[in-house]
Amino acid sequence: MQAAIKDAYGITARLKEGAGGIFEVAIDGNVAYSNQTTYRFPTNEEIFEKIDALKK
Repeated sequence: MQAAIKDAYGITARLKEGAGGIFEVAIDGNVAYSNQTTYRFPTNEEIFEKIDALKK
């Protein structure tokens, strides 16, 4: 996922360790995706849609 985000947006994603299997993607502190609501790992396309929505 990190490489896909870098390729698509030129953004270097970083891992921020958490607990309990939580996976979130945030931009400037705004959460674009959280598996706490979907209970699964997202596809690249889902993340790209969420990133695009936050960037508008």
